[in-house]
Amino acid sequence: MNEKSIKQLRRTRNGRIIAGVCSGVGDYLGIDANLIRIGLAIATLFGGMGVGVYAIGWLLMPDEGSDSSIVQDLINKQQAKSGSADSWQGTTDTWDDRPKPQQ
Repeated sequence: MNEKSIKQLRRTRNGRIIAGVCSGVGDYLGIDANLIRIGLAIATLFGGMGVGVYAIGWLLMPDEGSDSSIVQDLINKQQAKSGSADSWQGTTDTWDDRPKPQQ
């Protein structure tokens, strides 16, 4: 099996109206994206859940040309930032001339 034959859930660029979530789910399931849009619109009208589902899909589904989602990109940036901060913790601070408290 090659990588092209594996179906992946992605936000598509073709058929995108807002962020490509409905067209991506429709493409993945093999149904018309308009049916997904109608379902989300009905869910929005009866309880407001459609907007939340769409937002979660937008945050968790990677874009068609990307390997990671928006949330994964944010997590990776945060880990990189905390990793660089962790490397400074073991060094002595030459700017602090105050005497250290003795035990």
